[in-house]
Amino acid sequence: MVSRKLPSSVESKGIHEVDIHVGSRVRLRRRILGISQTKLGDALGLTFQQIQKYENGSNRISASRLFEISQILSVEPEFFFLGLPTYGTSSTGTDQPVDPDEQGITQSDPEIYRSGETLAFVRAYYLIRDKLVRTRVFKLVKSLGNEDDGD
Repeated sequence: MVSRKLPSSVESKGIHEVDIHVGSRVRLRRRILGISQTKLGDALGLTFQQIQKYENGSNRISASRLFEISQILSVEPEFFFLGLPTYGTSSTGTDQPVDPDEQGITQSDPEIYRSGETLAFVRAYYLIRDKLVRTRVFKLVKSLGNEDDGD
């Protein structure tokens, strides 16, 4: 992931890029599932304003709270760290790009994940109960996305 310049208001508040990334992943998963900030807050015993602060990174999410959120949003806790830039070298000793097929949703174009169409597509995809059918749909969509643009 390319480092981005944070707005001066973010820099002056001392908000860490990791907190912003984790919060954006909470927002992404919550929206994919169609859960409001209020409903997530209720499940955690918090207000929707606290969820907003978590999602924009202005308040850090503790490890125990992140675990609770992962349970409510039905993902493993590491989901919130996928796509996070690494500092230094990776465990393999190389700085190779991460394969999005192995690591989940990437942050290559964050706007695509805010699109109503994208969220509706992902919700519909996860409503397919048969794992084999879901795998076939995934392979179909992936193959269509790999077509040449020169048609």
